[in-house]
This record gives sequence, C-alpha cells and structure tokens, in this order.
Amino acid sequence: MEDNNTATDPHVDHGYTANKDALLKRLSRIEGQVRGVNRMVSEEKYCIDILAQISAINAALHKVSLGLLEEHVSHCVVNAATESLKTGDKSIVNEKVSEATVAIGRLLR
Repeated sequence: MEDNNTATDPHVDHGYTANKDALLKRLSRIEGQVRGVNRMVSEEKYCIDILAQISAINAALHKVSLGLLEEHVSHCVVNAATESLKTGDKSIVNEKVSEATVAIGRLLR
C-alpha cells in the first residue's frame, strides 16, 4: 500500500488520526476474522457457522465505517464549514457534504 500523504494532498489532516491506533487494531481483528472464515471454508465447516462469522465481520466493518463517517463529519465537514464562513466560498463545505453523502450511499448499497 503506497503512502499518498503528500504536501499537495488536501486530505492530509484526517479526523480519525487521533484514533488511528484503535482503528488499526480493530481492522487487524477484522482481518483475522476473515482469515478465520477462509480457514473454515478450507476445513469445510458447517455453512451456518461460516455465515455467522461473515455476519460478525460485516457488523465490525459497518462499525468502522460509521466511525470514519462520524469523524469525517465532525472534523472535515466542520472545518470546511468554518473555512466557508471565513472565505464566503460555499463550494468548500458543499464539496465535503457531497463526499459524505456519496460515502453514505455506498454504505447503504
């Protein structure tokens, strides 16, 4: 995975940065769960048990997604609204709200 945090990246100051370690820990647990499901399939475990694990993975991913969305709104959108008020440029906040709306749409699919 390459590092895209360059000086020209407008998203360098992420809202989740303060919780990065907890987020990475949670994602590592989810990764372990996925490996566990892979092992279950390889070992031909009972399909309902596999589905239960997949359900748990989906719930964990949704929790991560909602946390990131909350951070986006409370950090990125709020900062954009502040900047928009300072400059009078409504497009700044509109762009961040649009990003959030698109992200919510993807989560609901």
